[in-house]
This record gives sequence, C-alpha cells and structure tokens, in this order.
Amino acid sequence: MATNEAYENPWFKKQPLRSSESCSLQNVMDEELAKTLQGGEENRIQFQAADVNMNEDVNQTCDKDYLLAQILQNDVNQTCDNDYILAQMLQNQYDFEHDQSLELEEKKLNGENGKVTVSYNRYRCMHPVDKESYRENRLILDTPIDEVYYKDEENTTNTSLNKKKVITTKHDYDICCRKNTKSMETKFPPNFRCGDLNVTAAEVKIPNHVYNSLKQHSFREVRQSHRLHEKKEHSTHEQALDEKTRLLMYKLVNNGTLENVGGCFSTGKEACVFYAMGGKIEDKDLPAECAIKVYKTTLNEFKNRDDYIKDDFRFKDRFSKQNPRKIVRLWAEKETHNLRRLQAAAIHCPQPLCLRKHILVMSFIGLNHRPAPKLKEAQLSYSDVINAYNQCLQVMKTMYSEAHLVHADLSEYNILWHENKIWIIDVSQAVDRSHPKWAQFLLRDCRNIYRFFEQRSIKDIKSPIEIFNFVTELNISAKSDEEFLQMVYLQTSKADDIDIFKLQEMRRNVNEVDSE
Repeated sequence: MATNEAYENPWFKKQPLRSSESCSLQNVMDEELAKTLQGGEENRIQFQAADVNMNEDVNQTCDKDYLLAQILQNDVNQTCDNDYILAQMLQNQYDFEHDQSLELEEKKLNGENGKVTVSYNRYRCMHPVDKESYRENRLILDTPIDEVYYKDEENTTNTSLNKKKVITTKHDYDICCRKNTKSMETKFPPNFRCGDLNVTAAEVKIPNHVYNSLKQHSFREVRQSHRLHEKKEHSTHEQALDEKTRLLMYKLVNNGTLENVGGCFSTGKEACVFYAMGGKIEDKDLPAECAIKVYKTTLNEFKNRDDYIKDDFRFKDRFSKQNPRKIVRLWAEKETHNLRRLQAAAIHCPQPLCLRKHILVMSFIGLNHRPAPKLKEAQLSYSDVINAYNQCLQVMKTMYSEAHLVHADLSEYNILWHENKIWIIDVSQAVDRSHPKWAQFLLRDCRNIYRFFEQRSIKDIKSPIEIFNFVTELNISAKSDEEFLQMVYLQTSKADDIDIFKLQEMRRNVNEVDSE
C-alpha cells in the first residue's frame, strides 16, 4: 500500500516515502515487487535499531559520570570531616592550656591563705564538664605551663570566702611584698641597680619599709648627680671654665678684642689668670701681650667677700648676697675701679683694658710670654730687698693719701717684681678710706710687710705700728693692737665730724676718677 507519509530517520531529516503507483493484484503478487518492498522494510528496521543503540551508549556514558561525581563528593566530604575534627582537637587543646595558665595565675595571686581571692572564671574557655572529659580521654598530657605575665587590669575580685573562711586584703604581707618587687622595675630610676628580680625558682619579697628606704635612696642619688653636674657646668673652679665663660671668651676673640687665648699661668683663691694676645677695641690697639682674669663663680674658697664690698659706698646699694654671680660681677667691677685709681696716682699696676661681666682683660706684666715673678719667688740681692722695702712703704702711703684706698690683702704674694720695680696686683678687695674697717685692714697689711722683710734680715726695719703711722701720717702709740685701733678710730671719727663736707667732696672726686 503506497502512501505519501515520510519515514523517520535519526541521522537525516524526515524524507517522504516514495509513492508507488497503483497496481493490480497481479503486480502485487509479482516477485520483483515483493523483493523491493522487503528491502525497504529491512532498511527501516536497521535505522530504528541504530537509533536505539546510540541512545543506550549516551545513557551509559552519563551513568559513569554521575558515579564518578558521587565518588569525588564522598571523598571531599570525608576530607572536610577530618579537617573539622582536627580543628576541634587543636581548639580544645588551646582552650585547655589557656585555662591551665589562668589557674596558675590565680594560685600566684591568691596564695595559700587568701582572705580575698581573685578569679578568672569569666575568661575561661572550657566548661568544667568538658574539661574533665578531655582529661579522661587523654587527648593531651596534663603538664604544667610556664608562668606568663598578665596585666593587673584583667584581675577581677571574687568576694566569696575560701574553705578556711579567712579574708585576705590588699595589706597582706605577701601581696605587698610581691607588689613592691614588681614596682622596683617600673617606679625606680632607670640607672638604679636593683639586680635580677625576675627569679622563678625563689620569689623575691621586699617589705614596705625596705622598699621605701630604697626609693628615697634612689631619688637622693639622682638629685645628688644632678647637683654635681650642675655645679660642674655652672661654675669655674681649678682652671675649669663653664659654658658661659667660654662663650664670653669666644666673643672677645671673634670681635677682634683678642687675637687668641693661651693657657693659665696663675691661680688664686678668687680667680684664674690666662695669657692672651691683644687685638683692637674701637680702633684702638691693645698691648701685644694681655692677661685675662676670670673670677671664680664659686664662693667656697673666699666666703667673706661681703665684708669688703657691702660697706663700700660705691657698691653698697647694688650688693645682693642672694645671687653669687652678681657678687662676682661686682667684684670684677670693683677691681677695675681700683686699678684706675692706682693708675691715676702713678702707682705701678696692670692697666685695665676691657671688662665683660666677670672677665677682666688687663695688660700683661712680664716679658716674652713669661709673667713677672712674685716678690715671694723673686731672687733678690740685699740691695734689691732694701729697694723693694722702701718702694712698698712709699706705695702704701701713696695709695692711702692720693688714691684713698687700703689694699686690705697686701703681701708678698700680691706684689710682682719687674724691671727693678714693684707692681701691685689683686686689688679687688681694696676698700675706700671711708670703710668702717679700713684701719684694721691697713694694720694687717703692715704686719704682712713687716713679717716678710724681717725674714730677709733688713736692718732698722719699722714695726707694724710705725709703718701704719708712716702711711697715715699719724703719731699714735699704744701697748696693744686693740688699744691702737681704738685710738685711730677716735681720731679719724673726730676729723670726719669736723670736716664732713670735705669728706663728701673727696667722694665726688673719687667717683670722677672712677668714671675716667
């Protein structure tokens, strides 16, 4: 039976069946037609069988991929389960060790018989039941852990009493000793040597009275070190210059006043003297050789300076005992004025050139970088000794009568011998004749001169009272020094009362000499 319907082909598009012409029964029964129809039927069956085989192959491939995916998924799940179990084991071990460290810290802080205990229950990670089961399973060994330092801010106080019902307060002896030991590392000065306090084998316990004594001692040592350092930096002592003094000397060199500064060639109780080369001051040439006198800012060696300066009418209003540096500046200024008075009276002495606070630049007494020897050290013949003695008496008289000064410290140590002449130095303590103690100072100078030249075996040497009368042009004799001084003060006070206006005029003349 011939139809126009298309037969199904899995590999090709649907193709229409070949149309067969209508035939008769005879044609149907024809053998050739039967073969043709048989062949077409076999082809259709083959195409259907091929389609079924291909579908079976595809399904079989998909089943294999699904099985492989399931196997891989099972492996991944098994691996993830193993990692999770391992992580849980590590976390449990960490929590167990953390709780053990907290227990050790509690034992350390609370001690054995604590009245008030400290608890870290808030910071524990494992429940007590889990902890016991963890120990029973022996997942890790229950070993002690090294003590670790924890901050005190994490401590919380447990108000519950312990088994013995004893209350521990902050005043407990053991707790205080531990706190004192820990405080020594933080509250003491860094340079304090306290030894090794981090001893784990045996705890170091420091009681309160020992801790307080050590603390006071440490701060006392710090203050003492600061005081010594400050004294070294802010004072001149034994040829040592402080920072301010060095700065003043550098300025003198930089502005051309001095060419250079040499070493120290003389040291006394009040000052150190340095050698220097002169320069210029306001287009005025200074001597080639100069002497720089630096007054010491420490008053340990010369404590009675106020006796020479507080009663001097020139510095009486400016004197202040509270500030030692101001006293030193007044001392340098006073020597400058006294040297000018001596020069005005034609007395051989160093020439003052420049004054900067407590530094005085003077002319150098000597030759070829060598200072002139003192009268004590000079090698003099007998004729030179007699010449020096006569010059001393005349200089003392001229100083008293014309310069209106009393040296107050005249001796063989303050007199230089240069070019067969005596030169007076160190006149910073020289006082005016109006000073209340001028007679006492002058009599002491007379004794010093008498003692020195008496040791040189000078004939017909005058006594101290005779030298005093020669200098002052008085004629007073007494059996003792006290009686002599009383008589001198009586005569001089009467003269001052009678001619007080003359005394005021003399002071004005002295001020004019100082201002020159």
